[in-house]
Amino acid sequence: MHTNFFEKLPRLPIDSSLSEIVSTLTKSPNAVLHAPPGAGKTTRVPLALLKNIHLTEKKIIMLEPRRLAARTAAARLASTLGEQVGKTIGYRVKNDTKISSETKIEVVTEGVLTRIIQNDPELSAYSSIIFDEFHERSLHADLGLALAIEIQEALRDDLRILVMSATLDTQEISTLLNNCPVISSEGRSYPVTIKHVPMPQALATRVGQNIPALLNHVVKTIQYSMTNDEGSILVFLPGAGEITRVADMLKSTSPQNVDIAPLYGNLPQKQQDAAILPAKTGRRKIVLATSIAETSLTIEGIRVVIDSGLSRSSRFSPATGMNRLITEPVSIAAATQRTGRAGRLESGVCYRLWSEVQENSFRAFASPEIKETDLAPLALELAQWGAYGENGVHALAWLDTPPASSYSQALTLLQQLGALNTDFSITDHGKTIAALPLHPRLAHMIVTAKNNGYGYTACTLAAILSERAQGSDLRHLVEQAASSPAIEKTSKHLCKLLKIPATERIDSDVTGACLALAYPDRIGKLHAGSRTEYKLTNGRKAQLSEDSPLAATPFIVVAELNDAHATSRIWRCAPIDIIEIETLFQKQIRTQHLVAWVNKTASVATLQTEQLGELILAQQPSSTTSQEQILTAMLEGVRSLGLSSLPWTTDALRLRERLTFMHTHPQLRNSATNPYEWPDVSEKSLLSTLETWLSPYLTGMRKASDLRKLDLETILLASLEWAQQVALQKLAPTHFTVPSGSTIRIDYSEPTAPTLPVKLQEMFGAPQTPTIAGGQLPLTIHLLSPAGRPLQVTRDLISFWGNGYTSVRSEMRGRYPKHPWPEHPLTAEPTRKTNRALKKK
Repeated sequence: MHTNFFEKLPRLPIDSSLSEIVSTLTKSPNAVLHAPPGAGKTTRVPLALLKNIHLTEKKIIMLEPRRLAARTAAARLASTLGEQVGKTIGYRVKNDTKISSETKIEVVTEGVLTRIIQNDPELSAYSSIIFDEFHERSLHADLGLALAIEIQEALRDDLRILVMSATLDTQEISTLLNNCPVISSEGRSYPVTIKHVPMPQALATRVGQNIPALLNHVVKTIQYSMTNDEGSILVFLPGAGEITRVADMLKSTSPQNVDIAPLYGNLPQKQQDAAILPAKTGRRKIVLATSIAETSLTIEGIRVVIDSGLSRSSRFSPATGMNRLITEPVSIAAATQRTGRAGRLESGVCYRLWSEVQENSFRAFASPEIKETDLAPLALELAQWGAYGENGVHALAWLDTPPASSYSQALTLLQQLGALNTDFSITDHGKTIAALPLHPRLAHMIVTAKNNGYGYTACTLAAILSERAQGSDLRHLVEQAASSPAIEKTSKHLCKLLKIPATERIDSDVTGACLALAYPDRIGKLHAGSRTEYKLTNGRKAQLSEDSPLAATPFIVVAELNDAHATSRIWRCAPIDIIEIETLFQKQIRTQHLVAWVNKTASVATLQTEQLGELILAQQPSSTTSQEQILTAMLEGVRSLGLSSLPWTTDALRLRERLTFMHTHPQLRNSATNPYEWPDVSEKSLLSTLETWLSPYLTGMRKASDLRKLDLETILLASLEWAQQVALQKLAPTHFTVPSGSTIRIDYSEPTAPTLPVKLQEMFGAPQTPTIAGGQLPLTIHLLSPAGRPLQVTRDLISFWGNGYTSVRSEMRGRYPKHPWPEHPLTAEPTRKTNRALKKK
């Protein structure tokens, strides 16, 4: 390596900080470098460290967030030295390695760093770790930093850690690294004119609400820029699907001298590399990119950025145990990074396809991946590291501690896959799958499938799922895998790792069986009477599109779905038959004798079921049931049908009213005559306490019609002690004997004010208002005409006789002349008879 190479290079902003960086890491094991995009940190800092503080034969390892960024950084570092990649500068990314015995700087992606640490916990081959673009806060970057800190504290006090970030709060990282020094560098950027070009309000009230309209707006903005601006254009879109659609829309309208270059993570390497090269002389380029182009990469010739304002990411739900892709507005930090792409090499322009008002609602920073993603890979790595279980995760130093609910969900999944023991320590199977460059689900799938005899098919399926190949029926993608170089390369690499013979053939018929090994919680059974609705083993509902080739398939396995709603939309799946399910999960399938209330038949059904998770695979009638199970189901049936399903006779309802009256008046309690707690017999209370008052009377019953046999009045009375029943009759009697001698039923339908409906003539001579509850509560008297029509309502009979009676008498005696209307009611004889009958008497 040439030691004077810096002298021949054009100056970059970071150059003025290199001596401080070297000096700091000579004195301190840790440092944080804040350097804006364009400062040159990726291509200069590793070489400065190598030149000035390289220790003996140890190497420097630099972490990059993406494969494209790692390869590009390695190429530019090597170019700086006038070398080819693989000599002093090398890289290691998934399925691609270029290093040699001469390599002193290894540029790696995040999963590779974790694997290096697990294989050599002392990092004995390395003097320093550089975490580049740490502000992206990927899961593996957070994990790598946590492990590096522990290595430094426990095993290697000479290990240097440098964290480089463009936008993150560097003080927070400094605190994590023992309050290490923070170095700041100026960036280099040229002026970028920002132009907000939102869609018309009629098409979208917020960013991303109307994707088709947004894509049309993107294309119109590109066409405008092609006419009015110079240089190549970088367009930020949320995902590969939108990139493909915009590319198709541009093909027929773009000038002949314009090249359209897609750029996203799963694109083949050659196409990714082509996208970041400068346009050929006399030509312009339109690069259609995802957030992959926000940082790390400098795409030559870009003068214009068109930002859709959207990003797409995966969010994990601990409640469902599933990921879902969401499309949302970018953060302010990301929008700033995207804008800066237009000013890396000269002045430029950025078209933001949203309004300044909308921008006010954008987040300042995107949420760290560790807070949003499936933590199964992290939990498996920590178990292999020895920091297993929920206690182990807290033993490490984190910028953000993994969320407890997501981490617990990850531990449960890993146990289900056989990767963890009951104490969450790693099993031998867990060690095997942890060594593979796959999510634990897919690693478990290919290892188990190999043992079952169809490992090659499983490796092909794992490659398809890892590379996110497009298509809903995964069988067809397996059949067509040979036509995809990227999938074929990944599949063969996995087969090589597992020593699967090349002679083994692909069998698309076992696609569903393979998939079930990876996603045992997403085996779905078709709902009866439906072609598209499924219930999954995890209890979720999921639905295929009506035009899916797998519609009406009895059993499927789901690899990918959108769980944003109560019924998830299935995106990718494969069929599986019941025999395969029973073979693969014979130890997990439970035979249960199910007793349940069936609303359709209004009766108790007794079934023997074969159940996997929440999914009933098969069922048949069963006679092996206990009376207790039937009773529980009957109570469930009563609750389902409601209290009105019981045979409430008039007497039973009147008893409930009297009990409600006593419950409503707790002030009536006293130690002598009423020492009792009176039950709440409201509908809500009775339904919640069926086990107490009703269940003893349901013995032998199995259907709704059997409930007609119940005597609810007797059942309610039986819930009271005998003394309480006597007290009820005294305090809340059913009838009251009025002065005429008639025994009249008291109406308790209004528990706060029981009423006594009585004809006025029968109350003559009554000097006091009748009472109940031992004289504590006056009845509300409904005085009726001889025809039984209401005349007066009173709770003060004396007042009525003295004031109201005169007017009632004046009005009524002409209407009812055959009945007595004496002038002095208090001295008159109470009667039920007419005047004539009284004379005969």
